[in-house]
Order: sequence, then C-alpha cells, then structure tokens
Amino acid sequence: MLPAECAGCRDRRSGLRHGVCPDCVTALRALRPGPVRPTPAPPGLPPCHALGAYGGPLRETLLAYKDHGRHALARPLGALLAEVVAAAVGPVRPVVLVPVPDTPQAARARYGDHLGRLTRHCARRLRAAGWPVQVRRPVRAASRPDSVTLDSAGRAAAASAAFRARPGAGPAARGSSVVLLDDIVTTGVTLAAVSRVLTVHGLSPSVAAVLAATEKRHQR
Repeated sequence: MLPAECAGCRDRRSGLRHGVCPDCVTALRALRPGPVRPTPAPPGLPPCHALGAYGGPLRETLLAYKDHGRHALARPLGALLAEVVAAAVGPVRPVVLVPVPDTPQAARARYGDHLGRLTRHCARRLRAAGWPVQVRRPVRAASRPDSVTLDSAGRAAAASAAFRARPGAGPAARGSSVVLLDDIVTTGVTLAAVSRVLTVHGLSPSVAAVLAATEKRHQR
C-alpha cells in the first residue's frame, strides 16, 4: 500500500508488480528473445539466445535481484527466462535445464543460489505451458576470482579450470534438448567451459539461454 522502489527504474512508486512498476513491466514484456554471439566466440560455446541487451530496466532488475537481495524478482525473471528457452529450442519437446553453478563465495554473498531460483521458476512456467522439463545439476563450481575484476584472458583462464562434473553425471534421455542457463553472457567463456564439461559426459547443450547480453564497447 505504501510506495516502494521499483527494481527497474529505482523510482518510489505504488502499484508495483513483483517489485517492478507498470512502465518497467511494459518495457520488459516488449523485449523479444533472439540469438546473440560474443566476438570472438570461445571454443565450445553453444548457440546462445538472450532476452535483450544488458541495459535499461532489464539490467537494473537483474542487479536488484542478484546484488540487493530482491529475491522475489526470481519469479518474473524466471518467467522471462522461460520465454528465452522456448524461443531458443523451438517446438515443444522435452528439455533438460542445466543452470551454470554458483561458486561457494557467490552463493554466500547472495544468500543462496540465485540462478537455481531462476531455474525453478523457469521450469515451472515451461511446465505450465505443456513442456516436459527436467532440471539437472551435473556440474559443480570451484572457487575462482570474481569475473568483474578480470579481463577477457583472465576470465577464460579462470573459467577453464573452474567447473567439474559431479559423480553420477550421465547423458540426457533420447530426444531431449539440453539447455544451458545463465543470467548474463559477456565473453561467453563461462558458458563454453560448462558446455565442454557437459559434452564429455553426454550432456552436450543444444543451446544456451540467458536473460541479458552485454554489448562490446569499442575504444576510440
């Protein structure tokens, strides 16, 4: 009943829906998933789809969710991620959702696995639309430096050694599409590193689905 801060525009407004004002809801709903590809693309990166560019209400909502404890935003963001999965996979078919695992440090800092929450809501939305969905966590993440502090070469080196298959990881059922999930793609090295681990164990991702893709800035 009292005005609260919108996660998308930071204005204090009443009538928020899951923490987002009507104007930002409209802006987020107007986004349409499409293919994205970092340049250069790292070896092993599967075809990638994103909801939109990392900017505007999408960027602010992701930051509010990940870094400012607005965990209720997992529901609308997970629903948007489901739209990306549907666009990336195509006609309805069985899918196996594999979220990129958080490092132990990131999970502690964010009071839980932020991508795991998104994945649960994403799977729920897809199932409600008639998709046969399985969520699997066949990969674990070791401790590594925060990617924000690294350049592209540092990210690649850190990612290549950061992921290991869990015991018992095995192939997906015949006819299933394995979809690798993340929130943001920048250089693609994290998605590529996880994809390589999955491929060795018979879970080669057919696509990766993310909410936002950063745009490379060219220095003059």
